[in-house]
Amino acid sequence: MDFSLKKLAAATLVFASLCAFTAPASANISAQQSAQILSTLNDASVSDFREFLSRVAKSDVAKTADLSPAINAFLGNKTLTAEQQNEIHRLLGLYARVKYGSAATETLRELVEIPTVRVDGVAQHENPQFIKIGEKIKSLAQSFNLNFRNIDNRVYEISLEGSGKELVGIHAHADVVPVTPENWVLEDGTRLDPFKVTLIGDRMYGRGTEDDKNGIVVALYAMKVIKEEKLPLARNFKLLIDTTEETAGDAIPYYFERNPTPEYNLALDGSYPVVIAEKGYGTVMARFPRRQAEGTGAEIISMTGGMATNQIPSRSVAILVTDKPAELAASLQKAGAEYAQHNGGDFKISATVDGKNVNLTVTGVSAHSSEPESGVNPVARMLDFINSLDGKVALKHNPITDAARYASDNWGLDYLGSKLGVGFADEFMGPLTASLTYVAMDDKAFKLAVNLRVPKGKSPETLKSEIAGKLDAWTQKSHIKPAFDYSIAEPMYRNPEGEWVKSLLAVATENLGMEHKFGTSAGATSVHELPNGVQFGLAKPDVKYTGHTDSEFKTTEQFLMDLQIVTEMMGRIGQLPKL
Repeated sequence: MDFSLKKLAAATLVFASLCAFTAPASANISAQQSAQILSTLNDASVSDFREFLSRVAKSDVAKTADLSPAINAFLGNKTLTAEQQNEIHRLLGLYARVKYGSAATETLRELVEIPTVRVDGVAQHENPQFIKIGEKIKSLAQSFNLNFRNIDNRVYEISLEGSGKELVGIHAHADVVPVTPENWVLEDGTRLDPFKVTLIGDRMYGRGTEDDKNGIVVALYAMKVIKEEKLPLARNFKLLIDTTEETAGDAIPYYFERNPTPEYNLALDGSYPVVIAEKGYGTVMARFPRRQAEGTGAEIISMTGGMATNQIPSRSVAILVTDKPAELAASLQKAGAEYAQHNGGDFKISATVDGKNVNLTVTGVSAHSSEPESGVNPVARMLDFINSLDGKVALKHNPITDAARYASDNWGLDYLGSKLGVGFADEFMGPLTASLTYVAMDDKAFKLAVNLRVPKGKSPETLKSEIAGKLDAWTQKSHIKPAFDYSIAEPMYRNPEGEWVKSLLAVATENLGMEHKFGTSAGATSVHELPNGVQFGLAKPDVKYTGHTDSEFKTTEQFLMDLQIVTEMMGRIGQLPKL
């Protein structure tokens, strides 16, 4: 393409974008018409955006959607109306999908293969896997002619510069939650490697495909398209890739102590269309001191659960030591079948002999702890089942049976805080949720965490006081005295104002066929405390979120749709005269 013509077209487009308009204009291209364009051109090789537009102009869709005026105006370097500009940005998103869909999918595969998981005793910024992914992102950004900075291996920054002073932060994260490899088994017995993308049907299985390496990839390719097409921007964008979002959460604060805070912030780490409220994240950590087992019978020597407080696993396994393993396994199997039948029947309990030990397994359905209703929590069921064995199966008392009684008495199988009597809800944000998740044991204690997601309605101090008061009363009654640590954050709520959120809402709802209204989320993101922070995808709220679960996946169709939407969004937000 002749550079001078391209530059002129870009100048014309930005001039049109600076025309003030009061109501957000829509793009006159339906989801069905977008699909028609993709079916026509998805196998075609296109050199650039102008050639793509020329091909679209010759298609039947251009006639039915009346796209010729917008395309002809852009290709002819004419001034575009607001509606025409939005149609061009819709087509820009489709172009990104056609041109770079395959390359973006390969990049996602490469990032998933880097196991960016927290390692005990190793600072995240010193972990070789984070250094490796930082180098990979640097290589990608530089090959896309984007500016890259590595802020002490804590945050990776990629910049797309515009003509104005305003800064929009796009947030994603490179770290992922831990995995239990043996749990990555599909219903048909297929075993998956968590750190290798496995394509089965339309599903790309792998840790980070949903949370949140997909966000890194689609943002990078959106920036690449806008950069190479030399589309002018009225403001600057920075893609900020966090390395501690799933753990300490200290990387983003470290970054902002040394760099300016964007006036507007979008997290590609939540839900569509535009999420303006996030529940507060909380943890009740109970530590049961290790002690000599008391009484007679089998002894539970270990138990597994989630490997992070924000993770509900698919299985929980307890190991019991006994002199009569076959007899114990039979008793547990019988009691387990009865317990499952009387408590919903949507999970399984099995007991198998392993030498002198018995492996007790509760199999549920894994979930992100922000959505406990989408799973069946095996940790809660394991603990409640163990506690129910009193008088049925002889067990020695130790820290694990102490924890089982604590969990059963105070939390049970309920995930709304009802059993403890602390439940409440907000009309918009929904209910408090409380999930038994993280389980660990060291030389000093057996540790058990309850993960809280807290809506508006009670201050963190009030809720903490209520929970602590009830648990203190329980310790006095039970004579079991765990050490408790409480951490509860404020929920986030934004008042959605301005052209930018109107445009975000239009882009997402028009592409996805969703209701045109703002959403709320139980998941907290890195924009929780940042100005004008909202979630903009990349999950659909009516589909179960697989991030943090065993056998996490992203569908190819949704990944390509994310690339399409984020590209359109960046072009449109970048050229609004006023946010």
